[in-house]
Amino acid sequence: MSGSRKPRSVANPLDSAITTPSERILRECHNLYIHSENGLVKIAHSLGLRLLPPRKKIIVMIMGNHSAGKSSFINWYIEEHIQKTGVAIETQGFTFITSGRKRESLTGNATLHLYPHFRPLLEFKGVTDYVSAEISTSKQKKFSLVTFVDTPGLVDGDMVYPFDVNNAIIWFGEQADLIFVFFDPMGQALCKRTLNIVEKLSEKCGDKLLFYLSKADEAGRETDRQRVMMQIVQELCRRPGLNKCGFEMPTIYIPNPQKPSRCENQIEGVCQTIEKTINQAVQKTLDQLEKDCDLIYATISSKLAQDRLDVSYNKTSLVRSFFCGALGILLPFLFILSFLVNMVSQVEMEGLVGEGLARVFSLSAAAVGIVWDWIPEDSQIVFIIIFGAFCYLLLFLAKYFARQGNRTLTKKEKRSLAKFSDYVQDVVKPRKAKLYEEYLQQCAAEYDF
Repeated sequence: MSGSRKPRSVANPLDSAITTPSERILRECHNLYIHSENGLVKIAHSLGLRLLPPRKKIIVMIMGNHSAGKSSFINWYIEEHIQKTGVAIETQGFTFITSGRKRESLTGNATLHLYPHFRPLLEFKGVTDYVSAEISTSKQKKFSLVTFVDTPGLVDGDMVYPFDVNNAIIWFGEQADLIFVFFDPMGQALCKRTLNIVEKLSEKCGDKLLFYLSKADEAGRETDRQRVMMQIVQELCRRPGLNKCGFEMPTIYIPNPQKPSRCENQIEGVCQTIEKTINQAVQKTLDQLEKDCDLIYATISSKLAQDRLDVSYNKTSLVRSFFCGALGILLPFLFILSFLVNMVSQVEMEGLVGEGLARVFSLSAAAVGIVWDWIPEDSQIVFIIIFGAFCYLLLFLAKYFARQGNRTLTKKEKRSLAKFSDYVQDVVKPRKAKLYEEYLQQCAAEYDF
């Protein structure tokens, strides 16, 4: 974009410590997830769940043909000349522009360490070498809550990119919170590659797409601007995926006091859109925090309830195992004992085990004898085989039931789950409610609470 930049004023060293309510809320929510001891991510992992910590900043991707003013807009927004600008294709890869404590430039691997949720980019062959990050100390506008993604300038023809630029931009767009499409009025606005990517993005995440006629002050007279916009709109409407009602394409350009223009400049509307998205991100983050707390609490409650069922089931299995094992041992013991008792006289038995126990042995022997006499002599061997198999089956069932028990939680595990549950319910949820109240207080009257 044309025009000079407003010189940055010298910042107070203490300004870096001053944060907006939205920035503080997003940062605190992020810390609730990544805390080393009681972070929700760690708690969820111990429960077999996978939670992603919320981003502390929104992602704004800017795309368009080369020399559409993408880098110039970023420089204007942060009030620092951080991106190269010019007619040539200055941006050949993806550049993250974000705020930080120190001015720094990062290469591909370092950039992916800074943004781990963008590591799937490694699946695009060759793109890693064309990913970088520029960290600025600027605190202008809402830059502390924004990460811009400057994309490669798009051209038609024989231009060969070192990676699959179309699919890479589409993937970035799916991750972004906002997608700004800049159309250059100086002849490149109808770049087919740009329109093809925009059409694909519209199918996947059309609610994020916003169109702008950049460098509007260079389009000549008002009639020339209207003609350019009509051409762009007509080309967009030819594509089914972009033929929407209520299509808008505000005119924007970098304001230059030394070169005034009568063209309406809606660039402040872009800033308002970014601020609105930040506010929505704060609300979504707080809502997601509530959902994640509920998920963790429900999972813990489910695990404790299942443990109680497992304990009850294990007790039942233990009783069954004991009953079958006892029968499997007692029946053959009585059978053998009855024959031994019949071989000893009553007087000798009483002398060995006492009168009372001798009477019990005699009665059991008599009962076994009755059963044995009832069985025909030629079937007694078959009975012994069947009886032995039955006793073996009882012992097998005893062993089977003993192994059927489910693993139950240890006392230490139960205390840990109870601790996590109390932490989520008594610490995280009240803190979330407090953060929501603080957020609403900055945008609503006091009497509304």
